[in-house]
Amino acid sequence: MTLPRKLMVEGEQTIATTRTHVKVLFLPFVILVVVAAAVGFLAARLGDRGDGIPRWIVLGVGLVLLLWGTVLPFLRWYLWTYTLTNKRIVEQKGILTRTGRVIPLSRVNDVAFEKNLNDRILGCGTLIIHDASEQAGLELRDIPGIEDFHRTVTGLVDQAHARGEGI
Repeated sequence: MTLPRKLMVEGEQTIATTRTHVKVLFLPFVILVVVAAAVGFLAARLGDRGDGIPRWIVLGVGLVLLLWGTVLPFLRWYLWTYTLTNKRIVEQKGILTRTGRVIPLSRVNDVAFEKNLNDRILGCGTLIIHDASEQAGLELRDIPGIEDFHRTVTGLVDQAHARGEGI
């Protein structure tokens, strides 16, 4: 899911689009396995007792738990994107209500990244971008291939400052 063309300004090109590392889906996957196993076990154990109503209740509760514990986190992960263009960084998130933040590259003052031990093992990290505004810096958490993304952002910021865009 990239930045729609209707949201781009003239001469803007998408350089990279990313979302957080898939490690954020580990807990929803565990919930999926546990709930599916528990519902399957309980549904088989209950059988057709009481005209099958207890089994339908177990299946309904299991479905609600699966939607809440796995489908919503997956949609949240899938729809939360970071797009880097040759002119700006765009964060978009939200399932029903979409929100976003845009930082022009010419306004970026500092680009840094952090990696803890887990991030180093999984090859991801947090990119921290400070701009010339009073808002807190934008933290792009759990970005896969953080070194390459950091290098790309830094290069584009340097080019934007050299061109004197927006200053």
